[in-house]
Amino acid sequence: MGATRPLQIDIVSDVVCPWCYIGKRRIENALALVPDVPVEINWRPFFLNPWVPREGIGRDEYLTAKFGSVDAYKNIAGRVVDAAEQEGLSYHPELVRRQPNTIDCHRLIHWADPAGKSGAVKQRLMELYFRDGGDLTDTEVLVQAAADCGLDADDIRRRLATDEDVALISAQAKDASDKGISGVPTFVFAQKYAVSGAQDPDKLARAIRQISAEINAEAAE
Repeated sequence: MGATRPLQIDIVSDVVCPWCYIGKRRIENALALVPDVPVEINWRPFFLNPWVPREGIGRDEYLTAKFGSVDAYKNIAGRVVDAAEQEGLSYHPELVRRQPNTIDCHRLIHWADPAGKSGAVKQRLMELYFRDGGDLTDTEVLVQAAADCGLDADDIRRRLATDEDVALISAQAKDASDKGISGVPTFVFAQKYAVSGAQDPDKLARAIRQISAEINAEAAE
């Protein structure tokens, strides 16, 4: 009998999506419940706010455009803050001053993948944004985030100054949209089963175990 095939899990999400922040922790908790199931995690880009310009906009301007007013977001934010706290995460919306376009963040995550650091970079960017109110439109903030995760700061700074992989990331995000993904996070298992939303870890763990067993049974036939 051959070795168990790893289950491919494509996680479609954005670094400025609070439910993606929560969902990342929940999928990690789910994986801890099924340590015997080998998986291969791929972080896939999604643009929660594709209309935000590359240079970003002021947070108040963004909240007014998206929710009608800054105050209108406060009630929504309260629920998300509570949900984050239940996962041991900190979300301080009052600290966020600038709303970024996230294509450079996704480029950074992509570049971290060969070193096995994509998940770490994604986590760092989310912490900077949600916990610390960091300005993800600032190149030096992105460079420092990369350096914090063990990537070469000078190399990242040089690459961010170019259009390297802008077309690739844009195409990947469009592909997700073309496949009908409109809400994130979305977890795609074995490239054929999708679960949308920051689901409970127990539910995700059951899906992981069931689909892994299915693909390995198919491979054994």
